[in-house]
Amino acid sequence: MTASATVPTVETVAPGLPTRLSEGSFVGHQKLWFAAGVMGVAASLYGWSLGEESARQFLHSYLVAYAFVLSLCLGGMFFVLVQHLSRAGWSVVVRRIAENAMGVVPYMLPLFLPIAIGYATLYGHWVHALDHPPGDPLHDPVLWGKRGFLNPPFFFIRAALYFVIWIGISRYFRGTSIRQDQSGDASLSLKMSRVAAPCMLLFALSITFAAVDWLMSLDPHWFSTIWGVYYFAGSFMTFLAFLGLVCMWLRRHGWLSQAINTEHYHDIGKLMFAFVVFWTYIAFSQFMLIYYANLPEETSFYQHRQEGSWLAIGKILVWGHFMIPFAFLISRHMKRAKVTLAIGSVYLLAMHVIDMHWIIMPNLHHHGAHPTWLDAVSLIGLVGLFLAIFIRNLRSAPLIPERDPRLRESLRFINH
Repeated sequence: MTASATVPTVETVAPGLPTRLSEGSFVGHQKLWFAAGVMGVAASLYGWSLGEESARQFLHSYLVAYAFVLSLCLGGMFFVLVQHLSRAGWSVVVRRIAENAMGVVPYMLPLFLPIAIGYATLYGHWVHALDHPPGDPLHDPVLWGKRGFLNPPFFFIRAALYFVIWIGISRYFRGTSIRQDQSGDASLSLKMSRVAAPCMLLFALSITFAAVDWLMSLDPHWFSTIWGVYYFAGSFMTFLAFLGLVCMWLRRHGWLSQAINTEHYHDIGKLMFAFVVFWTYIAFSQFMLIYYANLPEETSFYQHRQEGSWLAIGKILVWGHFMIPFAFLISRHMKRAKVTLAIGSVYLLAMHVIDMHWIIMPNLHHHGAHPTWLDAVSLIGLVGLFLAIFIRNLRSAPLIPERDPRLRESLRFINH
């Protein structure tokens, strides 16, 4: 088929396959999650107003929830980019789910406002260091040397650039994919494949610097050259877990049961397994390089996380984020059975929340974990809003790319 050809309709490729949600489908789910999101965010904002200590707790709890939800959006974005870049056929029937997840990215901009408003509290180490030049008794030469990068104006310029990149990628690929549903223009697939290459480079740079700015700079004396890869690996693993759950949720309600088969679940499970291993490889590489170098400026990150109950949580991540899911997902049968894949997916989502908590909270509670109600309501609020917007995206367009040139290949996909 030439690039300018018009592809067949979904009725021709798979007669009788329902690809659009009926009027009113999942409205109740959308309203429920929106209500939970609004109440959760409102409760967490109330906690922000209860004094300085509560405000600090709110900002750190909110950042944990924000980093988790953003990882779902960016994981979906990477999935879309890599499928177009590789011109994959197997993933066509699940790609729209990823497009709808990354379609939440524009709403992550207004949700960033609490972090932007409270940045001086979250990132006070380097923000306040700028007030103490050489000669001042409180002068910090390390942070003063980083002032060209860690300063408020440049911090917000970079944040704006990240959102410009992410929103641009999201709108282009989702919009073009939906436009192809209407026109059937096969050349749009070729255009998206070509655009995916430079967008992948922009994505890699933006997620790396965002992870450095919003997570690593919480402790500005410490640094890691693979921090961005660490956050990316966890993000994509988390999205794959979410993707598997959404596919099963739609199937349970009678949608896409003829489109998404066991072979697709098997491939999602294989990717989940691969990124469990990849996350572990990056986490271990970061730890091992710092451990054997044994430089004080590098070991501080792990030293803080060996105090009190943080050490126990670190051990939970070693076992729970790698060893248990590795043993669980290595079996072909676990990845092909929907029940066990669902269990593994929910489990990995929980592990990623714990990972974000372990990364962020020791900067506030130095001597051990101190869970509060603000942790719960912040997570419920942002996850609720994410799911409400995601379901709205599901309802606003066909569930699969109806006239993608590789749709037939995806519907007939078999693992070999």
